[in-house]
Amino acid sequence: MIFDRALRKSSAGAGRSTGGVLTLDSSEGWTGWTSEDFVALSRDKAMKLSTVSRCVELRANAMAMLPVYLMNEGTKARPRDHPLGPLLWGAPNEVMTRFDYEKLMQVNLDLSGNAYAWIDRDSRTGRPAELIPLRPDSVTPYIDGAGALWYIYTNPRTGEMTRLAPEDVLHYKAYSTDGITGISILARASQAISTGLAAQRYQADLYANGGRPSGVLKTDTDLGGTVEVVNSAGEKEIISKKEEVRRAWEKVHSGPGKGFRVAVLDHGLSYTPTAMNNADAQFVESEEYRVADVARFFGVPLYLLNAGKQAYSSNEQNSIDFVKHTMLPLVVEREQEDSRKLLLPADQAAGLRIKRELKQLLRGDTAAQIAWYKGMWEIGSYSVDDIRALEDLESVPGGSARQASLNYVPLEDWRELSRLRALQGHKKTEKE
Repeated sequence: MIFDRALRKSSAGAGRSTGGVLTLDSSEGWTGWTSEDFVALSRDKAMKLSTVSRCVELRANAMAMLPVYLMNEGTKARPRDHPLGPLLWGAPNEVMTRFDYEKLMQVNLDLSGNAYAWIDRDSRTGRPAELIPLRPDSVTPYIDGAGALWYIYTNPRTGEMTRLAPEDVLHYKAYSTDGITGISILARASQAISTGLAAQRYQADLYANGGRPSGVLKTDTDLGGTVEVVNSAGEKEIISKKEEVRRAWEKVHSGPGKGFRVAVLDHGLSYTPTAMNNADAQFVESEEYRVADVARFFGVPLYLLNAGKQAYSSNEQNSIDFVKHTMLPLVVEREQEDSRKLLLPADQAAGLRIKRELKQLLRGDTAAQIAWYKGMWEIGSYSVDDIRALEDLESVPGGSARQASLNYVPLEDWRELSRLRALQGHKKTEKE
């Protein structure tokens, strides 16, 4: 594992206080909640519901595609030559791209309520060298007797426990009741997800039975007593005669490809189908409500799930709402956690912060983009080079000059030209 190799390297360094095997005192307690405290709904089971799978994929991809950069909050400058740069917009560790790392962290956050990454630091400078994602179920926040927070990492292969200092662990958390451990969406949406899975199984059972309802086999013959049969495993077992009749019927008439077969009954048997009520017949219509219920927990618009009403104007607004109300809080949490633990105190004192570019998610159609760029250029907010940079194009000669009104003159000349124009107007008035 990457973590094992990094931990051995870290432990070999001088003065490391975050590594080492930990033996827990039975008098010391654990803190926080886990998903298992709320519901026994596994990640794999929940991901079998298409709505959950799509919501998780959408949120993870949206987070992973956001560009990461450094910004000075005072000057708004974006330094590109900072030592942390290769880790932020390059590879966070030796086996992952930035996209893979960000996507994995978001998936862990959505499905487990917590996403952890160990910060492997350079022993000489203290700067982060690698970010190693940790399995959420292998990490537990821990409060010691002095009230200090630690993270306990349990190696899933050896069971060895390691105590990690909080400044060396990136911890993104979902909704939390204690501010230390997050509660997963699966735990909070367990009832909605379980209902969706039950409906999915019901639909599968309905089609497995040829789309026909169940029924009742009637006979005047006494079906009491037992009979010896050979089951599918080739073993002998004793079952009731009623069970034998049921199995014989289902063997012929239940399952794909066996619907609508003609039944031949003897020994006084008669078949009465159970009527399918309106709720059963129309349960597919309720799928929209189940999708909407799960989507609410994830904060994903219905149109992104191929559900709900499809209209360009409303979908565009829903897309903006998704960025503002779903992705923005997630981004702010990451920016604050990253800035606090990845930047050295000197960097923070200088005003540096780690940011993510949300404009990547707000790009509209070509006409809307042109109108936006034109408006920003006309008021002098964007230069030609600023616009080209947003389109991933290189600078052009003279492209850094900003222009404003007075027939779009350079900003540095605006005051002088404005004064001259006013003076000319005054002279013209005097002549008249």
